[in-house]
Amino acid sequence: MPPAANPAIDAMFARFGPSYRWLVTVGGLMGSMSMVLSATMVNVAVPSIMGAFGVGQDLAQWAATAFLTTMVASQLLNAWMVGAFGQRGVFCFALTVFTAGAFIGATSTTIEMLIAGRILQGFAAGLIQPLVLATVVAVFPAERRGFAVGVYGMGVTLAPSFGPFLGGLAIDAFTWRHIFIAPLPLVVFAFVMGLVLMPPKKLSWKLPAFNWTGYILVALALMCIMSVIGNGQRWGWTSDRTLGFLAVGVVAAVTFVVSQLHARNPLLDVTLFLDARFTSAMFIAFAFGAGNFATNYAVPVFVQTVQGFTPTLAGLVIVPAGILLISLIPLSGRLADTVPSHYPIMAGCVIFSVAAYLLSDSDVGTAFWTIAAVTMLSRSAIGMVMPNLGKVAMSSVHPDKLNSGAGTYNFMRQMGGAFGVNVTALSIEMRTAHHADLLTATQTSANTESLEVLDKIAALLHQGGIPRSAIDSGALDYLGEVIYAQALTLGFQDSFFQICFAFFVALIPAWILSRSAARPASGA
Repeated sequence: MPPAANPAIDAMFARFGPSYRWLVTVGGLMGSMSMVLSATMVNVAVPSIMGAFGVGQDLAQWAATAFLTTMVASQLLNAWMVGAFGQRGVFCFALTVFTAGAFIGATSTTIEMLIAGRILQGFAAGLIQPLVLATVVAVFPAERRGFAVGVYGMGVTLAPSFGPFLGGLAIDAFTWRHIFIAPLPLVVFAFVMGLVLMPPKKLSWKLPAFNWTGYILVALALMCIMSVIGNGQRWGWTSDRTLGFLAVGVVAAVTFVVSQLHARNPLLDVTLFLDARFTSAMFIAFAFGAGNFATNYAVPVFVQTVQGFTPTLAGLVIVPAGILLISLIPLSGRLADTVPSHYPIMAGCVIFSVAAYLLSDSDVGTAFWTIAAVTMLSRSAIGMVMPNLGKVAMSSVHPDKLNSGAGTYNFMRQMGGAFGVNVTALSIEMRTAHHADLLTATQTSANTESLEVLDKIAALLHQGGIPRSAIDSGALDYLGEVIYAQALTLGFQDSFFQICFAFFVALIPAWILSRSAARPASGA
């Protein structure tokens, strides 16, 4: 028998039998995974995008951040669109929009056109992820909710681990543009399954009410704040443009929260945050979203720009962690139904922090398997945390608020991912510039080591037949490249250490979660 009193789902169980829960889960995960794959495949293409359009990392990273930011905003449309058009209609619509964005990205002639394509893809991804989570939870019985969330978590956390590798293969075999085409076979498969298996809804001309004011406010807040983080270094942190965007973003964010308290049909049910367990889970979801996407962004860029890896090898360094995640999350999902959730969550925060600290010691000489092992350590933390975190979040809400709870959970996790990538890219750029200034200041006539390097380079250039007039400038250019390479390494190291510190801070809400663990679940 179906586990939920939902006529549409009841009808699907009657048609397909008990196997329906696995059929719809597989179909939903195919759609969700194809979009998460696309979110991270672009990470290995950042150096290529910089070269193709002649832009710096501050603009190239928007290929990732625009996707994530739009995905965050469209999360809040999910409940209304499902209510208006049903799970089947929204699922297939989102896959169609995603495909359109893929073709725009693949044929883009400017960085702005590329970002526009990524915005369309992010919009689609934001609609699908809470839809799939709510569907998976609804078709499994309440006593297997932790396992259901674990299965869902395996898909959406596994895909980021394989995305960079598949993207690297596409770049090395073809061009960076093919990373947008690569997920489309999976999208077609998911579309066909969605047409058959997703619960349908009888369409009506009367649409449910929607809080457009709230949606405009939250979209405005995200756009302005993300723009400040991504462009503040280029605009100037105290410039009128930066301060203006920041002021508008903060005011819009505060106004949005206040408006949701009084709205009849809130986009974000802020009353859910009255539960200490749910609130703590949301803070941890934000932190793990930030850490997961930030490391998935930073590691492939680090090994390409600092260590000289090919795109395929840069993606391959994360694959062992994905394989570990495959084996770990189903077990963790089962344990989530028997072990108090705060124990693995707190352990996961510590493990991820240790992994980020180990990454902060990486440099040009760090071995491939060392980075792969540290990445595996961080993914083991995610495998421990995600099923338990999802269980806490979904068990802390009333059953009739599952869609709102799923939307809020995904909203916080994905918003953490958007902030994580944006802040990490900014941190790398700022810390690299800081270290470059410090290292340049040491290049004086009193620095005997630098003088020896210049003499050796000059001798090599002379042996190579370079004219005397060009030798001095050539040696200085080489020294400048050495300084920048060292500064870039230090910039990445500082950024990884900041992630380490952030996960120590995440222990605070994890501790609060443990203190409230004895309280009865409102939605159990």
